[in-house]
Amino acid sequence: MSGIEVITFGCRLNTYESEVMKAQAEKAGLNNAVLVNTCAVTGEAVRQARQAIRRARRDNPHARIIVTGCAAQTEKQTFAAMPEVDAVLGNEEKLSSASYRSLPDFGVSAQEKLRVNDIMSVKATAPQMVRHIDGHVRAFIQVQNGCDHRCTFCIIPYGRGNSRSVPMGAVVDQARRLADSGYREIVLTGVDATSYGGDLPGAPTLGLLAKTLLKQIPDIRRLRLSSIDSIEADAHLMDLIADEPRFMPHLHLSLQHGDDLILKRMKRRHLRADALRFIEEARRLRPEMSFGADMIAGFPTETEEMFGNAVRLAEEAGIAHLHVFPYSPRPGTPAARMPQLDRSLVKDRAARLRATGHRLQQSHLDGMVGTRQWLLVENNGLAHTENFTLVAAAGLRPGELVPATITGHNGKHLDMQLTAAAA
Repeated sequence: MSGIEVITFGCRLNTYESEVMKAQAEKAGLNNAVLVNTCAVTGEAVRQARQAIRRARRDNPHARIIVTGCAAQTEKQTFAAMPEVDAVLGNEEKLSSASYRSLPDFGVSAQEKLRVNDIMSVKATAPQMVRHIDGHVRAFIQVQNGCDHRCTFCIIPYGRGNSRSVPMGAVVDQARRLADSGYREIVLTGVDATSYGGDLPGAPTLGLLAKTLLKQIPDIRRLRLSSIDSIEADAHLMDLIADEPRFMPHLHLSLQHGDDLILKRMKRRHLRADALRFIEEARRLRPEMSFGADMIAGFPTETEEMFGNAVRLAEEAGIAHLHVFPYSPRPGTPAARMPQLDRSLVKDRAARLRATGHRLQQSHLDGMVGTRQWLLVENNGLAHTENFTLVAAAGLRPGELVPATITGHNGKHLDMQLTAAAA
């Protein structure tokens, strides 16, 4: 091979950072290399990364393979010990061209492969400017990194460090650059995005940042947030939900569970009533609002009754896009030391919670039939409505915004008929 290939796992923040990594590696003159940007959120994510590394070596026997991302930060020795790996970069190091200029030669020891510093020592997130997000018609912008909370199941703070925000002016500049490049939709991303601004002068909030972007950059047609923690939603965010049509009517919530005792053992900051209250208020302000959510099945000490509360929360909230994670013990986290459930029971409960999610998705799709929607056409023959529902859109040009009437669905995505010329 020649050039640089990037393999990305995990969140939208990783997708954005992969663009930065590639640009920095090219700036350093790196060639004939595979960059693997890993995720550490579950043991399965780490397993998939290791599998991809072995596959990349088979396919590119003479390329340099550089591993980075959250799993590389939290399990650096694991990846350094892999014979397929030439270097391991930490989450901070991967964003610097100097890291790619100082790579070790082939055949060095595992210790010499490592370029991973203490992520907790990083106190600021430097703004990174990109003009293009490869393979995506929606542009992602990093506004925040790290997390100050210590949920008992989560390893991510040890891969990302403490919370730190990108200054508002830099975010505006990046958004303007992407809008000028033709992106119709921008997604604000972070590890704990709703903590945005707490470390900045004046403590601006995520809602205020979103308001500022839409006010200062009229060319942004659609603005989304990635996953948020509803307990941190501020008045500016609620104003956007109520009054700003360019703020998309879809939020992905970090719910994690629906039983109060389990939420406390997870060290979450909300209870089930808090989540339901937020969802009810958001729908009151904007009835077409839809919700996605992350939920964990089989957390340590979870009884059948507690699991039932999680199922009922998803049903009561009407979650349209439910992402279910079977609990995965992450070494070094408090939950990994709690009494564990049998893995077969964890998998069974995850399957049952996914079945609930499927029923809720069908109900959501049914409710969309007959509505008129603006669609953003993706690269894969599909499109997204404003409330983030997939629509079949074969033959349309990626990046187009088109109006359509929803005519039906096939259980996975909506069918539509165009109602006017493309915008």
